[in-house]
Amino acid sequence: MADTKKIKRALVSVFHKDGLDALLKKLHEEGVEFLSTGGTRKFIEELGYPCRAVEDVTTYPSILGGRVKTLHPKIFGGILGRRGLADDEAQMAQYGIEGIDLVVVDLYPFEDTVAAGAGEADIIEKIDIGGISLIRAAAKNFKDVVIVPSKEEYQPLLDLLNRNGAQTELEDRRWFATKAFGVSSHYDTAIHAWFESLK
Repeated sequence: MADTKKIKRALVSVFHKDGLDALLKKLHEEGVEFLSTGGTRKFIEELGYPCRAVEDVTTYPSILGGRVKTLHPKIFGGILGRRGLADDEAQMAQYGIEGIDLVVVDLYPFEDTVAAGAGEADIIEKIDIGGISLIRAAAKNFKDVVIVPSKEEYQPLLDLLNRNGAQTELEDRRWFATKAFGVSSHYDTAIHAWFESLK
C-alpha cells in the first residue's frame, strides 16, 4: 500500500527520558537508525545503541547556550521533504538531505517552571523553540512522518511497533499528528497565559 511507510531513521531529542528505553530497544531491533542531540544522544549510547549526532549532520555545533541545535535545513528538510514528490526528492538529493521518518521529541517543562516560582529569565529559557518546531514540522508532514510529541505517546508507538514492526499506516500517522497539534496548542496557550499575567 502506498500509505504504508517504513521507519528507517528517527530523530530522538527529549527532556523526559523515563519510559524511553523500551521504545528505543524496539526501534533498534527493527533496524531504525538514531539521530540525536546532547543528553539524549548520551542516553541512547549508554543503552548500547549507535547514534549519530545532529551536529555531524548539520556541521554546526549546538550554539547560543543550546538555543539552536536542530534548526537547520538538513534536519527540517529531512522531516518536511515530501516522499514521492519529484521536486522535493531532487532537492533533498542535491543538498544531501536524508529523510527522517520518525521524530520523538518533547518540550521544555514551561508550566512546571512557572509553577515552581522561577524567575523570569529561567521561565523564558523554558520556552521551547526547536522542539515545538520539530513537532509542527513532523505533524504537518504526517503523510510521510510519525511524530511522538510527548512521553504520553511513547507507549502508543511501542504498541504499534509490537503489532506491525517499523511500519505505519496513514491513519496511524494522522493520529499522532492530531496528538501533536494538541500538545503544541496547550503549550502555546500556557505561554500566552503567562505573558498575559505580566500585564
